[in-house]
Amino acid sequence: MAHQTLIPLSLLFLFLLALPNGSHAGNITVYWGQNGNEGSLSETCASNLYKIVNVAFLTQFGNGRDLVINLAGHCDPTNNGCARFSSEITYCQSLGVMFLGGQSSNRPLGNAVLDGVDFDIEGGTTLYWDVVARELLNLSGENKLYLSTAPQCPYPDIWMDSVLQTGLLDYVWIQFYNNPPCQYSGNVENLRSYWQTWTTIIKATYFFFGLPASPEAAGSGYVNSTTLINEILPILKESPKYGGIMLWSRYYDLLTGYSEAIKSYV
Repeated sequence: MAHQTLIPLSLLFLFLLALPNGSHAGNITVYWGQNGNEGSLSETCASNLYKIVNVAFLTQFGNGRDLVINLAGHCDPTNNGCARFSSEITYCQSLGVMFLGGQSSNRPLGNAVLDGVDFDIEGGTTLYWDVVARELLNLSGENKLYLSTAPQCPYPDIWMDSVLQTGLLDYVWIQFYNNPPCQYSGNVENLRSYWQTWTTIIKATYFFFGLPASPEAAGSGYVNSTTLINEILPILKESPKYGGIMLWSRYYDLLTGYSEAIKSYV
C-alpha cells in the first residue's frame, strides 16, 4: 500500500481543484483529510501552496449502497458531521475552487459541490473502472468534470490500467514512493525511464510526480527538497505533459514545510 494511513481495499477520492490560472507552470497537489491535526480545509486552501487539494477518502460506493466518507479525526460521518465542511468548500470556491454537483439525499459533505473524482484503487477489483469513468463523464453533461488517478510507479499499474487506458484523464499523480524498483534512489536514468514510460504511453493531460512530504509519511521513497530541485525536476520537465508535484499529505507537509521549500521551483 502506498499511502500509510487508512487504506481500504478499494477506494475513490473526491477532490477539489483550484484552477492553475491558465499557466503550464508546475503546480503542487496535496491530499487532505486523514489527520485531524493537519488543519482545516479552509486553511489548506488559503495557504497559497497548492493548486489542487484531494479530499480523502470515499470508502464505500456503488451497488446501491449509501456513500461512506472517512475524514479520520476531522468529523463523524455517521451523524452527518462531515456536512459542516460545506461552508469550508464554499470558502475554497471563493478562492477560485470549483466543485462536483448532482442531487442526492445522501450527501456526506452537505450541499458542497466538488469538481472531480480521483481514482486510487489499491485493492479489490481491477474491473469496470473504465466504465465508471465514462459514466461519470456522461452524468456530468456539459459541466466540466475532472478525472484523475494515483497509480503506483511500476508500469502498468495492476489495479487501474483499464481507466488509465481510456484517454479520459486530466491528471495522473504517479506514486514514486513505497516502490523501490521505480522510486528515486540515486539512479537518475532509472527514474527517467519510468517517467518517460508513463508520460508517453498513457494518454492524459498532465502528469505529477508523487512524493511523501516527510520520511515518516511513507515506508520509502522520500526525497529531500534539494535533491528534488537539482536532480529530479529537470528530468520531469523534459516532458511537455509535466504538471507538477503531488504530496502525501497535508499533515506531513505542515510538519516539514516541504511545499514551501519547492514551490518556486516546481
